[in-house]
Amino acid sequence: MNSIEILPVVIAAVFCLLGIGIYALLVTRNLIKVVVALQIMVKGALLALVAAGRLAGNVDLGQSMALTVIVADTIVAVVGLALAVQIRRHFGTLDLKSIATLRK
Repeated sequence: MNSIEILPVVIAAVFCLLGIGIYALLVTRNLIKVVVALQIMVKGALLALVAAGRLAGNVDLGQSMALTVIVADTIVAVVGLALAVQIRRHFGTLDLKSIATLRK
C-alpha cells in the first residue's frame, strides 16, 4: 500500500483518537482519567506526525519527532500522576470540583 491509499484510514484514526480524548476531558471529573484522556489525545497527534512525515517523503523526521513527543509526554504523565497522588493524600479525593479550592 502506498501513502495515498492509507491516508483516509490514518486521518480517521487521528480524528477518532482526538475526539475520544476531547470527549473524555469534557465528561470526566477524576484527575487520573484526565491524564489518561490527555494520553489518548497525544497518541492521535503522534499518529498524525508519523503520517505527515511519510506523506512528505521523510519518514525519519516524522518518527524522530514522534519519539521526542513520546519522551515529553511520558514526563508530563509521570508528573501529572505524581501530583494526583499528592492531591489524593492532601484532599482525600481526586474529584476536580471538590479540589478546586482557589475559587472559594
